[in-house]
Amino acid sequence: MQDSFILRAADRGHGRYVSTGPNASYIAGHPDAVLMRQSSFNFHEYQSGRPGFGSVRVFGDEVFSGAGCGYNMHPHHDFAICAFVLQGELTHINTVGNLDQLHAGDYYVFSAGSGGKHSELNLRSDDMNAIYIWFLPNQLYLPPAYHRGHFDSLANRNRLSELVGEAAGALPIPQDVRVSRLVSDQPTELSYRPASRQHGVYAFVIEGGAQVQGTALGRRDSLGTWGVDAVPVQTGAGHNDLLIVETVM
Repeated sequence: MQDSFILRAADRGHGRYVSTGPNASYIAGHPDAVLMRQSSFNFHEYQSGRPGFGSVRVFGDEVFSGAGCGYNMHPHHDFAICAFVLQGELTHINTVGNLDQLHAGDYYVFSAGSGGKHSELNLRSDDMNAIYIWFLPNQLYLPPAYHRGHFDSLANRNRLSELVGEAAGALPIPQDVRVSRLVSDQPTELSYRPASRQHGVYAFVIEGGAQVQGTALGRRDSLGTWGVDAVPVQTGAGHNDLLIVETVM
C-alpha cells in the first residue's frame, strides 16, 4: 500500500522549456514559445515530484505560451493519456486519424496502445492551460483509440461528475480508474467512495479551495490517500473547481 500525502502547489516539480536550443526537436513554436509544466509525480526526465500514484505516472499542469507552442509529433505506446483543457485552445493531432481543437471544458482520452503518435499545439497568441494525466493500461498492445468529451460546468454545478471511467457518458479508458470533476459556487459536501480499499484517491484543487479528508487545500494543492472507504469533500462559498482521480494500485 502506498503512503498518503499532501502536496502543496509550491512543492510540485517545476519545468520551463523553450522551443530553441536542445528542446527544439520536441517543443513546438519559434522563436518565443515557452512551455511551463508543474508536476505532481516523477516520470524519468519528463516530470519531477513525488513517485507515481497507482497507475498514474504523470499529472502535469501545463501552460503553452506563444503561438505554435506545444509538443511536436512524438510517439507513445502502452499509455492512456488524458487532457483536460482549462483555458485557451488546444489543437490535438494523432495518428489514429484525429485532428481536434479543444477549448475550456473539453477533454480527451488518447490510448496509444500498440503504438501511436500525437502532437499538442497552441496555435493562438493567448495561453493554453491543460491538465495532462497519464495512466498505465491494464493490458498491453491494445489498438490505439481516441475519445473526446465536454464538461458543462453550469449544467453540472455543485455535483460530482465522472468524466473518465465506466459511468454513463464517461469516456472509456483501458484501466480501472475514474476521473471526476466538481465545480461549485456554494457550500457543497460529498463523500467520495472508491471502488475498494485497494483503490487510491488523488484530489487536486484547480481553483478555489476545499476541505478534503479534513485537510484544507488551496489553489493547486492536492492530497492522495489509500486504504479508505470514503473521502469526505467540502467546499465553501465562491468558485471552487476540483479533479478527483481514483486509481487501482
